[in-house]
Amino acid sequence: MENVINKNGLKSYQNFFDDFLTKDLVGTSRKNENTSFVPLVNILESNEDFRIELGLPGMNKNDFKIELDNQVLTVTSDVNQYQDGNNETNYLQREFNFHSFSRSFQLPDTINTEKIDAKYLNGILLILIPKKEEAKRKSIKAINIS
Repeated sequence: MENVINKNGLKSYQNFFDDFLTKDLVGTSRKNENTSFVPLVNILESNEDFRIELGLPGMNKNDFKIELDNQVLTVTSDVNQYQDGNNETNYLQREFNFHSFSRSFQLPDTINTEKIDAKYLNGILLILIPKKEEAKRKSIKAINIS
């Protein structure tokens, strides 16, 4: 696992291992169905909060588990392969399925852990992580020179 630290001090642990022999000409992974994947992530910061967006189309909000343990936020999913309900279906080619994943983020001490919220909408899992009042940037104050 590789540890990536962004400019705001958030750490993202992710597995960058992806053997070039498992990709086709356009870069699409062709690994076997039992492997896991790492969803792509956007991390945004405002004066009020951090926002973590995970691109996870085709899933349901019940497919995710989000846990906070000792300032480490972990998002996991373990969804079984798509089932069409008909055991007699004879696929000539079957490419879509679902994989498990785990993604962890080391959160700074400046966040309000009691008010973390998550939403899943249009294939994006959005995790809102509010900052403590003392961590919010105060407005610029002009100081008069006497």
